[in-house]
Amino acid sequence: MTATQAVDLSLRIGSLELQNPVGTASGTYGKGLEFQPFYEVARLGYVVVKTITTEARAGNPPPRLCEIPGGLMNSIGLPNPGVDAYIETVLPKLRTLGAPLVINIAGHDIADFAILARRFAAEEGIDALELNMSCPNVSGGLDYSTDPKVAKEVLVRARAETDLPLIAKLSPNVTDIRPIAEAAVAGGADAISAINTIVGMPVDWRKRRPILGRGFGGISGPCIKPVALRMVRMLYETVDVPIIGIGGIETADDAMEFFVAGASAIQVGTANYYRPTAAIELLEGLPERIASLGATSLQEVIGTLEMP
Repeated sequence: MTATQAVDLSLRIGSLELQNPVGTASGTYGKGLEFQPFYEVARLGYVVVKTITTEARAGNPPPRLCEIPGGLMNSIGLPNPGVDAYIETVLPKLRTLGAPLVINIAGHDIADFAILARRFAAEEGIDALELNMSCPNVSGGLDYSTDPKVAKEVLVRARAETDLPLIAKLSPNVTDIRPIAEAAVAGGADAISAINTIVGMPVDWRKRRPILGRGFGGISGPCIKPVALRMVRMLYETVDVPIIGIGGIETADDAMEFFVAGASAIQVGTANYYRPTAAIELLEGLPERIASLGATSLQEVIGTLEMP
């Protein structure tokens, strides 16, 4: 057995035990079924599927995507068939993926988060819920992660409905993300995932119109990685639950930056669009990099960044 083969990548989020820290970011990985032709999805630590709401949503008007220097902008608007149709037609297929399944949910109000948590808690084959408290592409989508009181109440209400691990997905579009995270943890969050997209607006000056159909949208990709790293470090120093890093992660080196900054796990997002094998290639590169630091486990490198 080589040194890299001996590296332990396992971790725990609440009651959820993961074989490795590599997951997928909601909205960029579809149902996960779309990636089965490229690699064995069961090798991933976990899969986060596209956001589900109680009622069906058509999404935002096109154009919905716009490439920008260093990244991507989107204004998708959470299109989905609604929870009833999802449980009946999609969930049975998701149970075949093999990797731990994290359902991302978004409520139109606080009570709606609780309703969704209760519905999915009653279903087999779901390992955790990620609460999308920070979508910038729907009306009111940012309300739940810009006010600590509201953030706490979302978690309190969802926690009352399920024993599943709850992951609060927070927005970078705040003056200070730390009090929001503290409130979410106080409300019952088992982990914080950060960051969601940064709000922006691409403009066509010749037409004197925004490029996206809704006007503004969320920025993702490599260009937001420094922002995400800063916030992950701030959260690591603030809350005593695992941090899941998101934002511009494409390679094993990107992931290692998040781990030493304080992330216990990561999610690959925008990279899935232009390199569908990004997540599995990243996973394959982690043991060598962890071993190069003289460590034999992921846990030994988390949060070891030496700040000036």
